Amino acid sequence: QVQVVESGGGLVQAGGSLTLSCAASGRTFSTYAMGWFRQAPGKEREFVAAISRSGGRTSYTDSVKGRFTISRDNAKNTVYLQMNSLKPEDTAVYYCAATHSGYSTSYSYEYDYWGQGTQVTVSS
Repeated sequence: QVQVVESGGGLVQAGGSLTLSCAASGRTFSTYAMGWFRQAPGKEREFVAAISRSGGRTSYTDSVKGRFTISRDNAKNTVYLQMNSLKPEDTAVYYCAATHSGYSTSYSYEYDYWGQGTQVTVSS
């Protein structure tokens, strides 16, 4: 069992930046690939970014490529999502998730553990 807790959300104006953090428990954190998803009101949960267990491979949804960067520090059991050039359409609750797969994946069903989410609001 892995406990996942997101933090770092908040209110930012368009064009600004935020960094989200995801702290995970467990002695085997380094064996999990990690992902970020988001869900806006009235919309389905959407894949944002993922990173392999070693951090060597990453993937992003097209709408955030070039603006968001996912990274991890296995010594700290923490995954980050650096968000730059934020747009109003980025407004959503952002969720961190862990998968036993070990490699980056965009499929939500492959993730075994989920955090409670952190709100990101981007104003015009």
